[in-house]
Amino acid sequence: MTGRTSQQQDLATVLIRLTQIMRGWANYFEHAVVKHAFDGLDAFVWWRLIRNVRTRHRWSRGDVRRRFTAPTRRWRPLAADGIELFRIASVTVSRYRYRAGTIPDPWQPANPA
Repeated sequence: MTGRTSQQQDLATVLIRLTQIMRGWANYFEHAVVKHAFDGLDAFVWWRLIRNVRTRHRWSRGDVRRRFTAPTRRWRPLAADGIELFRIASVTVSRYRYRAGTIPDPWQPANPA
């Protein structure tokens, strides 16, 4: 999504499409053991977007830091035209949902008399 085909696309368009894709992945995999994978994917997408922005605008690392950090030296979220990059690492992963009443007991007779 941040390769040669999207190099000339507007950053807002790229953010919209990436958000759609990552929200779909998050909804599909939120019941698995994927917290570590979400962290890695989040970092990968962020760095690819930063690389895309640096290439497009011919910015140095200092320009990126100046543009995307707050006065408190914390990173701001990547955003364009009010559209913010979805952080997939912030998704709550819930495993082992409680289903005690719906699991059939194999030792009970099916039709107790």
